[in-house]
Amino acid sequence: MRVYVPLTLPGLAEAYKTGELGSEPIVAYAVTPALREWYLSDDIEELEYAALNRAALASLGLLAADAEAVRRRVVVAVDVPDGAAISDPDRALDPAALGEVRVGGVSLAKAASVHVDAGDAEADVAAAAAALAAADGGDDDAQFIVDGAEDHELLWFATQEIPNLVGLGG
Repeated sequence: MRVYVPLTLPGLAEAYKTGELGSEPIVAYAVTPALREWYLSDDIEELEYAALNRAALASLGLLAADAEAVRRRVVVAVDVPDGAAISDPDRALDPAALGEVRVGGVSLAKAASVHVDAGDAEADVAAAAAALAAADGGDDDAQFIVDGAEDHELLWFATQEIPNLVGLGG
């Protein structure tokens, strides 16, 4: 099963240093039954793209909490054994938790790819991170700003490129 782990560039640098994608349990996003029901598609590529976008939004939340991080969303795609990703049944239909799963003991060596914003997205991502709390509170203008970050596609990187990517995070 493929899961998408939201990070920041400093978080990716730490994962590169330690070899682990954070402390357990790790919040990630995957194609869950609730995401399938919400997205109304049987196309696995579309569903995985939806899970990737949910992880990108979670990465935006991590950026909002870390004022020092470079304003680029980061998502690491990792293949884990079936059954290793567990969703919370109490939050399954919570719109804020669609596709959310918990995984434990994820090694960076299991990563399939890394997805990162291009440099030209930094201004929109910074504005979205600043507006995220207001958007979560129901402010439509702030939600418009957050949605602006989603206009930027995350770039795909091979895991061999991680050393170059973490250089971006200083």
